[in-house]
Amino acid sequence: MNQEVTDFIEALQESWQRELSTNLREVVHRAIPDVHERIQYKKPHFLKNGKYAAVISISKDAVSYTIFNAAALELPEGMFNGPPERKTLKLRKGDTFDTGQLVSLVSQASSSL
Repeated sequence: MNQEVTDFIEALQESWQRELSTNLREVVHRAIPDVHERIQYKKPHFLKNGKYAAVISISKDAVSYTIFNAAALELPEGMFNGPPERKTLKLRKGDTFDTGQLVSLVSQASSSL
């Protein structure tokens, strides 16, 4: 785990954003055991073989989680937004997600990276 990413998450003002970001980071590590983390464009990016696999973005009222290389994924209706090559899940305070489902989606999307 990259210390810069840890510091970024720990510095988030809202506890619910810290919790969601920590859980989403864990999803990436479960899906891509050899994932490389870094802060880029002021947000945590997760790479496999030098290619983007996922990114966490924080806004005032949400935590967004983007999965790259997503064109071939079968996604739950209404859960993700964005163009075919990258899909974003937007989570707000009180929202939850299915960890197993998200691990599977990230694993599938990153399998060809």
